Amino acid sequence: MFEKIYVNQTKNDVRIIAQKVAQSLSKGDIILLNGNLGTGKTFFTKKLCGFLEVKDPVNSPSYVLLNEYTGKYKILHYDLFRISLVEEALALGVLDKLTEGITIIEWPEIIKEHINYKYIEMLFKHNGKNRDISLKYIV
Repeated sequence: MFEKIYVNQTKNDVRIIAQKVAQSLSKGDIILLNGNLGTGKTFFTKKLCGFLEVKDPVNSPSYVLLNEYTGKYKILHYDLFRISLVEEALALGVLDKLTEGITIIEWPEIIKEHINYKYIEMLFKHNGKNRDISLKYIV
């Protein structure tokens, strides 16, 4: 496991972190995004997708649960905030599609213990004006 903590990050800093993460990704990679509402998970995802050559608008899939994008890779962007049972996440096919491209999961707590692949886990915290971000590579 590798961990990096970024403290007091501005929006531009988050953009730079997204660029660094994007440069390290390849097909089959998984990113888990944790943090309360409004801490920057979707903002990070928008920037990350931009660096992965996604041209379509990137939005939170809060109500639809899954948005798919095409860029350098197929990107599956899940938001599991409204899911209360692991069976619901499994019914979405989250685990079945993990190797199809890049998978980004916001609110991954319900499914995390079922992921049997390496992943990047990020924790976003709002500290007032800026954000703290913890990034862990789990293998």
